[in-house]
Amino acid sequence: MQSMTPAQSTAATAEMICQIKQLKKDRNAVILAHNYQIAEIQDLADYVGDSLGLSRQAAATTSEVIVFCGVHFMAETAAILCPDKRVLLPEPEAGCSLAASIDLDDLKAWKAEHPQATVVSYVNTSAAIKAESDYCCTSSNALKVVQSIAPDREILFLPDQFLGSWVKKMTGRQNMHIWMGECHVHAAVPPSSIDCKLREFPQAELLIHPECGCLTPYLDRITQDNGSCQLKVTSTEGMLKRAHDSAAIEFVVATETGILHRLQKENPGKVFHPIDRKMNCQYMKMITLEKLHRSLVEDVFPISVPEAVKEKARRSLEAMISIF
Repeated sequence: MQSMTPAQSTAATAEMICQIKQLKKDRNAVILAHNYQIAEIQDLADYVGDSLGLSRQAAATTSEVIVFCGVHFMAETAAILCPDKRVLLPEPEAGCSLAASIDLDDLKAWKAEHPQATVVSYVNTSAAIKAESDYCCTSSNALKVVQSIAPDREILFLPDQFLGSWVKKMTGRQNMHIWMGECHVHAAVPPSSIDCKLREFPQAELLIHPECGCLTPYLDRITQDNGSCQLKVTSTEGMLKRAHDSAAIEFVVATETGILHRLQKENPGKVFHPIDRKMNCQYMKMITLEKLHRSLVEDVFPISVPEAVKEKARRSLEAMISIF
């Protein structure tokens, strides 16, 4: 079979985008895309954001169909918050290494060891885990969720050890136990990567996601050295806000590289350097225009959550959404 020329490929892509837009209208569908999705998906989506923002958009939508361009736990979250909507995930194998780091048996055993504890689960978890939790949180509001819990209340925080360590450090809370899970993308960044990039770009601000494995040792070191660093620890949405508001024109960005597209698109006069160009989540990059098109045409792949699980999980998610 003869391959297409670049011009033919461009024309085919443009035609597919037109078809997706028409299919979306025909089906009364909304397309939600995470900040880590490929650029073509972000540009086509109705809303692009982090887990918290997309959860709020899903809960508020009047569309009959939600096509979630993200990973499985995100589509599950939309299905929980929108029981009367049809939720589609264009790639059913789009999972999450962090969500996979704890299962229901793990959590039940941990709760049995701490029967009076409040369970705070990062949104990067399965619906079954959310159903066994008191609160969900995202990197946007993890600090506020923990701060909203009575100081004398024991907390089980799961599953991300780096986000948990940062929250514990920021709150000074000693009665907080942390599950030793991690995101394989964020965990792989050593503190030396920060040093290297900031030497290369000494005027840059550092935007770092709290899931990064380099964060806690780096914070400890600059505290001990009484150093001053233009450092902002924040979610992807927080990175976008900071980039917009800051007087700086150059930034080093420590998170999955998909965020660079939106950062550059919304801040054309500024420069963004990835801390490591290898910070790519293979799961987030599974969804393509072809798969999005197929999802709308063939009504695949529907995401459902058992009713008993859905009702319990909704409570922890609604607690998350209520805390800004």
